[in-house]
Amino acid sequence: MLPVFEEEIISTIEKVSPSVVNVNTVKLVHDYYMNVVPLRGMGSGTIIDGKNGYILTNNHIIAAADQIEVTTFDGRRFHGKLLGADPTSDIAVVKVPQDGLQQVKFCEKPVRIGQIAIAIGNPFGFVLRGPTVTVGVVSALNRTVQAEQGIFENLIQTDAHINPGNSGGPLVDLKGEVIGINSATIPYAQGIGFSIPISVAGKVANEIIKYGRVVRPWIGILGIGVNDQIANYYNLPSDKGVLITRVYMNSPAQEAGLSPGDMIITAENKEMADMEELQKEVRSKNVGDRLSLIVQRGARKDEVDLRLTEIPSR
Repeated sequence: MLPVFEEEIISTIEKVSPSVVNVNTVKLVHDYYMNVVPLRGMGSGTIIDGKNGYILTNNHIIAAADQIEVTTFDGRRFHGKLLGADPTSDIAVVKVPQDGLQQVKFCEKPVRIGQIAIAIGNPFGFVLRGPTVTVGVVSALNRTVQAEQGIFENLIQTDAHINPGNSGGPLVDLKGEVIGINSATIPYAQGIGFSIPISVAGKVANEIIKYGRVVRPWIGILGIGVNDQIANYYNLPSDKGVLITRVYMNSPAQEAGLSPGDMIITAENKEMADMEELQKEVRSKNVGDRLSLIVQRGARKDEVDLRLTEIPSR
């Protein structure tokens, strides 16, 4: 039994529902006889900019779609144009030729374990039947899970069941503010759902709108986390840090003078235990930001300040 009044939940759902749309896709595929047949898919989307018609949804909903149709809460239908998508975060942005749409409000407060979480979707575009809704609590934060599409990090875990139709819709708090974007492509266990934090989804969406893609910074190294065994085997000066094994040409690391054999002890005054921690610190920055490192070279420790650049396209 949730410790909230029923009317409070209903009021929140009524407030947010006009900002949740149906996203219907068509992929043209060939059958056994090489005839072109339409393969339809559907999910939900969240209006994040009503003036410009920007809709945030999941990458897996629109991936390889030849046509995108968006149906609003009041039954209006629009042809959607894909502005860009990011498989790494499972986020995509679709634009419709309509202004004056009701947009959601992002929650700016930290999400807390135990707070009420409401997952809202519009998988079928039924005007009279309304959205599909599940209610639960935030079960855990900063989850990392493995899916067929790759590894997803920093997820919100909730016991509000997220069915495929709710994927792309918002996860909101009791005020109706968005705390995450639901993603049903990430399986883990029965009765558990995952959402992409709005701090991540919003940043990705802004970059897609601005650049048409996600601009990610890089440092330009390969490395391994050091432990007691590795430190003893290679006679390293420290048993904690990231041992650089390769430095890429024309990378920020090379420009800053880093070399294989150097050990990164801290980044932004935070101890680094492995490459995952270092990569997470890099991902928290933007292209052009500075990154401060403490690097150990033999018995000497140096301060290294480098400027992050965009990761080169492959």
